Amino acid sequence: MAHTHLPPLRLGFIGGALNSAVGYTHYNSSRLDGHFRVDCGCFSRRAAINEDTARTYGIPSERTHATWHALLESERQSLDAILVLTPTPDHLDSVIAALDAGYPVICEKALAVSSEACRRIGEAVDRNRGFLAVTYNYSGYPMVRELRRMIADGQLGRLQQIQIEIPQEGFLRQAAAPQAWRLKDHAVPTVSLDLGVHAHHLVHFLTGGKAPLEVIGDQATYGQFGDIVDNVYCLAHYEDGLRVQSWFGKTALGNRNGLRIRVYGSLASAEWFQMQPEDLLFSQADGRRLLIDRGSGDADLARQLRYNRFKSGHPSGFIEAFANLYADIADQLRQHQSGTVTHNAFVYGAQESEEGLRFLEAISRSAQTRKWEAV
Repeated sequence: MAHTHLPPLRLGFIGGALNSAVGYTHYNSSRLDGHFRVDCGCFSRRAAINEDTARTYGIPSERTHATWHALLESERQSLDAILVLTPTPDHLDSVIAALDAGYPVICEKALAVSSEACRRIGEAVDRNRGFLAVTYNYSGYPMVRELRRMIADGQLGRLQQIQIEIPQEGFLRQAAAPQAWRLKDHAVPTVSLDLGVHAHHLVHFLTGGKAPLEVIGDQATYGQFGDIVDNVYCLAHYEDGLRVQSWFGKTALGNRNGLRIRVYGSLASAEWFQMQPEDLLFSQADGRRLLIDRGSGDADLARQLRYNRFKSGHPSGFIEAFANLYADIADQLRQHQSGTVTHNAFVYGAQESEEGLRFLEAISRSAQTRKWEAV
């Protein structure tokens, strides 16, 4: 079981109010297995929302702070980590300030809006001998981790192609308008900060860190929010002859969250679809096709007790995937506190985030130059 008998680690939230896209998800997933508890926060700059969120999360008024500066100043001896859940453009200042104040930091993806900003955060980690973990939640799904293991074990043979797509519909569907910060692009379009970082991360995660070498990209605007880029295509050359094709965007009507990963090797292929997260389709060169889930004899990692809060056939989902990631972050943070850190392949920091932003910056350059661009 993923549950721990150790005392929960004490979290302070910066952002993550009830009206945020991810706040309540992080509140629930971080606490699911007892690894963390939420002790304080500055959840919103708007006083009424800040106070309402604190009441919902069970935070006393004396530990509900009006600004993140006040939180960092007041809670120095009382927390094990700061969790940064503000909009991506606001991450840089608070993450660096928290690291410089001596706090371990957990940050929602994307870490920052540029590779240069990620590099500055990495420098803050280094100079403080600090701790930073960035949450890329899709790598917490048991069958994604199972696929990673199968690739590492050579079951797919030499990797040849990966196709990853994350089509969503929010910029065309007749629904509430997106948050204001998502309607402003940077050198990297916000849709890439939202979705493209997942595409890069999942390829990095599944392949054990293979790096992109060059990309050709295309960006388009199809939605109802002005000239905001909302659809991106990319073809990338990776190390060892691997080709990766990515598509992500927010104007694909009918797709709530159509994340799909297809991995093709010389011996076998595998496919995973986030809307059916319990199933991994494995196809072999002799024509056999296997459907693997947490209860399959062919599963190894996904059968571990930590991934089976309840028996297979009763699906685990998005919150549980996030909780799996929080269990790994807690393990890494406890090691950091003890001074005996070993690498946890499931926990990502500033260096990988910087590579991801360089990748997305190259896509944006290519969309302008209409040429292959080096990463």
